[in-house]
Amino acid sequence: MRNLNEETITQAVLARNNDMKDARLKEVMTSLIQHLHAFARETRLTEEEWAAGIQFLTEVGQACTPTRQEFILLSDTLGLSTLVTAQNHRKPQGCTEATVFGPFYVDDAPDYALGADVGNGMAGEPCFVSGQVRGIGGEIVPGAKLEVWQADSEGFYDVQRDGGPAQGRGTLLADREGRFNFQSIVAESYPIPHDGPVGRMLDAMGRHPWRPAHLHFMVSAPGYETLVTHVFREGCEYLDSDAVFGVRSSLIADWVEHAPGRTPNGGESATPFYTLDFDFILNPVAKEKVA
Repeated sequence: MRNLNEETITQAVLARNNDMKDARLKEVMTSLIQHLHAFARETRLTEEEWAAGIQFLTEVGQACTPTRQEFILLSDTLGLSTLVTAQNHRKPQGCTEATVFGPFYVDDAPDYALGADVGNGMAGEPCFVSGQVRGIGGEIVPGAKLEVWQADSEGFYDVQRDGGPAQGRGTLLADREGRFNFQSIVAESYPIPHDGPVGRMLDAMGRHPWRPAHLHFMVSAPGYETLVTHVFREGCEYLDSDAVFGVRSSLIADWVEHAPGRTPNGGESATPFYTLDFDFILNPVAKEKVA
């Protein structure tokens, strides 16, 4: 096909893709092409602007490493991660809400017994976390698997540090009553990595890179949908301006401060410590989805 112009190019590209055998891929690519072309027309995109956009995406890719996922940061800061999460995790009233996965999850985190110190020497004030996993009908979910990860008091996850043991992350199994407890540190607010292309984008848009204090959880159990969520710290100044749009009111909880003394695990603390109690309510897998 020759002599294409700005009015005919879109249909020409779509026609070229008519032989795609994967119906879902064809649906997605057709919509993507139509929206990209409409964007270029609507904004009257210049060659210089498109070259700058290509350079930006190139730099986003180049910034990705095994411990840093700049494309997830880009998706998160544009609100796309939250949109995809919301439309794929609609739940009945009463279920714990899902939110963004984030770029700092690590497979095969260390296993811990209930009550153990998941912080494993991570810098921060001590915090004792407890709760129960139940189903939407109020039923106990025994043996649920909880994966937890968080940043230290300086706003860094262990994978952002050079080497060293896993800290602030681990895997635990709830007991027969669905209850869990572990020790870690108090969650603090922190900026997402902003020394790369996504940070420059935020600067250009007049936006800050800060996330409110939170603790990540992934909770799974047979017969229930896997839940990926955060618990956010009440009173944090960034709850209404989270850089990645992840906050849900139902996920905000109190970190309760206690004077030095006896801790929930039966020990003694010479310094103030905190407790967090939060229950997770899982949604059963639809019967037609059960293998």
